[in-house]
Amino acid sequence: MRVHLACIGRLKSGPERDLFDRYADRARKAGRALGLTLSPVIELPEARAPRAEDRKAAEAEALLAALPAGAVIVALDEGGKTMTSERFAQMLEQHKDTGSSDLALVIGGPDGHGEALLQASRMSLALGPMTWPHQIARVLICEQVYRAITILSGHPYHRT
Repeated sequence: MRVHLACIGRLKSGPERDLFDRYADRARKAGRALGLTLSPVIELPEARAPRAEDRKAAEAEALLAALPAGAVIVALDEGGKTMTSERFAQMLEQHKDTGSSDLALVIGGPDGHGEALLQASRMSLALGPMTWPHQIARVLICEQVYRAITILSGHPYHRT
């Protein structure tokens, strides 16, 4: 199963990019044995509409158009469900084992997700009750993908 990370905005060079790249590289290497592939990041520009609702709608449309047809969509949203790393790993494994070929983890723009994307999502996932900068959210979700792969493979990276 291919795991996609789709985001509004670009991650510039710097420490956040370096950390993201480190976890992405680890996830790509470790995921092969499990049949999980981390695809290249889909980065889309922020919409320029003057109203927040119009920006969210335009960004949702662009994100949905950029995702593979039939992808299981998980919207990263501050109002979403929180889950443990173990549960996140189980969710990835369940989708892979039930034949999903693509799962997309989607980070919206500064205004959040548009209704069309939320409606198309299988679930909304929060990275906790705090609000995180988009650059940090990318690092956190990429690290959790890597952590999930290590949990599923029995690697000692994740210790409880």
